Amino acid sequence: MKNLIAASAAAITPVKSALLSGLLVALAPEVVLGAPIEKKGTTPYVTHFIFRPLMSIDVPGVGKATALEAVGTTENMKGEAMLDKMSAHCTAVSVASGDKNFIDGACVLADKDGDKIFSTFDTRDLDKSQPEMDCGTHIITGGTGKYAGITGREPFACMEMPALAGPGGYTAMDIPHNTSWEIK
Repeated sequence: MKNLIAASAAAITPVKSALLSGLLVALAPEVVLGAPIEKKGTTPYVTHFIFRPLMSIDVPGVGKATALEAVGTTENMKGEAMLDKMSAHCTAVSVASGDKNFIDGACVLADKDGDKIFSTFDTRDLDKSQPEMDCGTHIITGGTGKYAGITGREPFACMEMPALAGPGGYTAMDIPHNTSWEIK
């Protein structure tokens, strides 16, 4: 009788394991995806950037152009999930010549799932309706995964910080954004 009970228990364990595994697989998408992403909104967030100069062309007294790489992370200022805890990676060119002084570039934000948002930016494009966002505007041109079909505008400000210690000309900057976005 003991052997029969042991054999029955051993046979039930794989069945229980299979049922539990099936239940976990069925529930996993809800755990991984969480609440569905909104389709439209306004989100204030800050990107904490480190800028690294890649190369420069400098003619003293005439003009300078510098290729820059920026990396950092985002922080949603309302504590919401949208645009929070994303990695940011940008490339830009900074031009200073005569009365021209601007930075143009493009950025990609990536979330923990690997889904991405792509934007371009121009420091000459200022949103007059938001005078505190006086540094330029990002134009969101698209995304992948849950952000597929996203578009929007992100006026931004520039909060300069001290140069980083050590060689290389690295600088840090916090860049607050006030983003209006829509996913179609």
